[in-house]
Amino acid sequence: MKKIFDGAMRTITISAISALWVIFIFADSGAVAAAAKNPADYVDPLIGTSTSRWMLYPGPSMPFGMVKLSPDNQNQGWKAGYEYTIDNIAGFSHIHSWVMGGVLVMPTTGKLQTQPGDQDKPDEGYRSRINHKNEIAKAGYYSVMLEDYGILAELTSTTRSGVHRYTFPESDESRILFDLKIPTEYGYDLDWASIRTVNDREIEGFSIQQTYDGFSSLLNEYTVHFAAQFSKPFKAFGGWENDKIHTGVDQVYGHGDVGCFLNFSTKKDEAIVVKVGISLVSIDQARLNLKKETQEFGFDFDAVRRQNYETWNNLLRLIEVEGGAEEDRIKFYTNFYRSYAARTIWSDVNGRYVDMCEQIRQLDDPDSPILGCDAFWNTFWNLNQLWALVTPDVANQWVRSLLEIYKHGGWLPKGPTGIEYSSIMVASHEIPLINSVFQKGIRDYDVEQAYRAVRHIQTTPGQAHPCGGLVGNRNLKGYMKHGYVPHGEGTMKHHFGMENEGPVSNTLEYCYDDWNVAQMAKALGRQDDFEYFTDRAFNYKNVFDPSIGYVRPKFANGDWAPLDGVVADKEESWGWSGTGFIEGNSWQYTWFVPHDVHGLIQLMGKDEFNERLEKGFVKSSETNFNAEGDLFYNYPINHGNQPNMQAAYLFNYSGMPWKTQYWAREIMDKYYGDDPIDGWPGDEDQGQMGAWFVMSAIGLFEMDGGGSVDPFYEIGCPLFTKITIHLDPYYYSGETFVIEARNASQENRYVQSAMLDGKPLNRPWFYHRDLVDGGSLVLEMGSTPNKDWGSGVEDAPPSLSKPVK
Repeated sequence: MKKIFDGAMRTITISAISALWVIFIFADSGAVAAAAKNPADYVDPLIGTSTSRWMLYPGPSMPFGMVKLSPDNQNQGWKAGYEYTIDNIAGFSHIHSWVMGGVLVMPTTGKLQTQPGDQDKPDEGYRSRINHKNEIAKAGYYSVMLEDYGILAELTSTTRSGVHRYTFPESDESRILFDLKIPTEYGYDLDWASIRTVNDREIEGFSIQQTYDGFSSLLNEYTVHFAAQFSKPFKAFGGWENDKIHTGVDQVYGHGDVGCFLNFSTKKDEAIVVKVGISLVSIDQARLNLKKETQEFGFDFDAVRRQNYETWNNLLRLIEVEGGAEEDRIKFYTNFYRSYAARTIWSDVNGRYVDMCEQIRQLDDPDSPILGCDAFWNTFWNLNQLWALVTPDVANQWVRSLLEIYKHGGWLPKGPTGIEYSSIMVASHEIPLINSVFQKGIRDYDVEQAYRAVRHIQTTPGQAHPCGGLVGNRNLKGYMKHGYVPHGEGTMKHHFGMENEGPVSNTLEYCYDDWNVAQMAKALGRQDDFEYFTDRAFNYKNVFDPSIGYVRPKFANGDWAPLDGVVADKEESWGWSGTGFIEGNSWQYTWFVPHDVHGLIQLMGKDEFNERLEKGFVKSSETNFNAEGDLFYNYPINHGNQPNMQAAYLFNYSGMPWKTQYWAREIMDKYYGDDPIDGWPGDEDQGQMGAWFVMSAIGLFEMDGGGSVDPFYEIGCPLFTKITIHLDPYYYSGETFVIEARNASQENRYVQSAMLDGKPLNRPWFYHRDLVDGGSLVLEMGSTPNKDWGSGVEDAPPSLSKPVK
């Protein structure tokens, strides 16, 4: 298997990319600015760190790093973690994955304190005030001055290890704290923990943690093991269990709240480097991770930092951009970075991991790791597209990881987090990921097993798993019986419901997954399955009420359910009702037919389709396309959440591609920011907003998620005048695909004409195979729409009801 990342996620080993980049930078002696700045230099990890989720952190990590080493400063609660508007820091913790956290480190001087204190009362605990003017966050590096202690804190990381450098003042009371029970977004119980000294330069420990989340029926039990090494011997070791302080010991243990402190005497400006390796398997594995990933560097902090930076730079330079404003390049590469930063490797350097039944397993290929997240809810409109295009080996690794979990647990997971099953969000959209990767010819896994896995989850009703959590689709039994998910008294606004009843929006989600199974069956020559799942893919029609022109909840007896919240003025209702829809409303979910937009146009009528969509965009532009206060139900277009991130590209199907070009650019300009406060007004959600921006900024999108037998890209509005995509030499041609958007600017956002590989292109889409073979797409851009280009009846992209002739 060809590797994008090695076992330590150190380098991208795509042949000739480095040479190509050097040639590009230095071929033009006038390109001084380009030579001075690499793609990684545009990354600003502080962007969007106000009102952000636990997984959006300003500290360093490697791509998909197990260690996401970052400052925390908030109390326990929703969106806990780092908040830019808080001017203090409680410490630097190593894990920032969905519902998972742990191992916080904090340097201090003076009086010993063992609690972080309240975010609004920094003097109550060991937290320290900071000044954001002295805060630096870059790809692979974070630093800040802890003003209460006069300590400069610096962070970098490898994939499974955090590396800290603390520069102390002169003091006989310098300390480094390790706290195993810390505030996180979801919280966790510390069932049992221990920390002990190995010698005067090393400690080791573990923390058995448990999180139960009723929303997702997740029971996440995991043990964080760690080994920490110090560049200087510590004078003394002590610790605490809840309110009890222990000194003169070599081990602390207990439950509830456990931590330790290491005492040092320091000279002025003396730096102590701390290396912390972690593992979910064992302390020995944590030490192995630390050794394999940091031994060659010793305690050379700057060498680790350079490695981290170079890894990110090698990844980000797979797409070169020219033109556009400096702000656009910052947004582009920061969003690109976020697309690979939030999700997590959970296997160790030698391929060992802990499965959903808490059994230790060994991967056949350690370089293809176990990967985790919460879910793939609608990643087919963002991450799936980017991963498969730019890093197909990463996409392949995701499929292999999902199939590894299927092999041992019997079900595909929705993520998973910490290798546990959960029922977070709805449907099983790991199916579109697997199918789209397969359709693009990325197949270094057991294809027959992959097909069995996706077919199984669409034909077997969901259930409780004996090792914890729920598996499968909760409402599949009712869906298979009625051809839709019936509404009932037990149905709530989210995805809780009876076995046969649930949100009507699940009908739309399930039938899209059905279409993906059908397409995979077609490619594999399974005609019976292709026909069966294709019939089910039309089930969206069963919940479309032609009398009002919207999808709506429907009882098992076929009667329409009452609509809550309807106002007299249909034009101002924006979807009629939120009841029966997951984090959205009827207005938003009526468009949720990714695989058959033409079928939806036939139901709605083309004029209504275009007029309603345009009115929704005009209305939502007033709030920059975000549902303020997470009030998903009160808005039409809500780019700040997953259900209708495709909205701008719907016009490509309805004869108005110039409106796709206009609104895609509006979202890029207005929704996405370049500062800590307004980076992503909604939920960036583990790279989803980031990947949408990257794909849209290069002018490409896949409405059906790339799941058709012959995948294709739709054309939007490139943000830059020239985009060069370096194609993978193992899965693709190894050549480049260059997108030129001549004269592109904020005003010149409309496509006037197009040439694909030197030939006229008169439609707003082209095949994936034409891209990955290498070549060019040249777009002439202008300030006024060319309403003749790509607007003919036969020019629209294909879908289920209108296949390619």
